[in-house]
Amino acid sequence: MLSRRLDFFALLSFFSKYSLKSIRAPSPRPPTVIMSQLLPLELIDKCIGSQIWVVMKTEKEFTGKLLGFDDYVNMVLEDVTEYENTPQGYKTNKLDQILLNGNNICALIPGGTGPL
Repeated sequence: MLSRRLDFFALLSFFSKYSLKSIRAPSPRPPTVIMSQLLPLELIDKCIGSQIWVVMKTEKEFTGKLLGFDDYVNMVLEDVTEYENTPQGYKTNKLDQILLNGNNICALIPGGTGPL
């Protein structure tokens, strides 16, 4: 009986020392927003009208002026140079305009001049 009273008094002193608010898990903080953060589609949007280097999943790469893109990162380029990596080296081809499927794009390098 004495040990039960000590346990009861120990609990009573614990709860009197700490309120229930201090025992609760802290509420999650709202996410902090970094104002200088630039999202990927915003970066591509800033590249419209300027030179861009596009590396495809295949052995092809393209450089040209970015005219536009959509949410799937399908891109329209003008004054395009196509580079194809062959065992003999890079083979180039000039094109007026091209539409690239965003699903096949591996990397985008703003201001890039190509692999050569």
